[in-house]
Amino acid sequence: MTQSLPTGLTDCLLWSPEKGYGWHSRPPMLYSGDYFAHYQKLDNTKMGALLTRARLELVGKYCKPIDTVDIGIGGGRYVQESGGWGYDVCADAVTWLRGNGCYRNPYSDVMGDVKAITCWDSLEHIPDPRALLAEVREWLFVSLPIFEFDGSDVTGSKHYKPGEHLWYFSSTGFINWCAEQGFECVEMNRVESDLGREGIMSFAFKRVAG
Repeated sequence: MTQSLPTGLTDCLLWSPEKGYGWHSRPPMLYSGDYFAHYQKLDNTKMGALLTRARLELVGKYCKPIDTVDIGIGGGRYVQESGGWGYDVCADAVTWLRGNGCYRNPYSDVMGDVKAITCWDSLEHIPDPRALLAEVREWLFVSLPIFEFDGSDVTGSKHYKPGEHLWYFSSTGFINWCAEQGFECVEMNRVESDLGREGIMSFAFKRVAG
């Protein structure tokens, strides 16, 4: 996509007021070094426990957590407590998943259709999330930063992380974007914000088409 951008727009936020979302044109970062170890430490905190509980409760309203594939596993706590599967692009996370017998690649699935995925702070990192959602049969659960204005609040936010966060959404923009992928929003909440995570919203979507 960056190859077709005009000169000067290859490292900036491109925001569509009509769509209610935007994309940053900086190339994606590499998830290496101590990235996985950092999130393991965060998972092993009181906040990590509270977030995992809230996420399990959200998923449990609609499907069995054991049926989920967690995309971008953070430190792996959700995978452990759900008893489900995980997928990541970080080599250390992949090693951990394989070592625990819970690695599953939704793009080349050999175990049947993917029933549900969870994207806790990860969908905004994925260069082409449409390709991922195309593999999901029933449920999509997401937490991510939400920006409610015209995009001007993005660059001043703590969640503005070019190269790491590639996608930026308003709540309406995100719901409409998911609808374009064949998913209907059945729940939206601010539980993670209430726990102290500024600007984070959580969503549950059910596939209705495609």
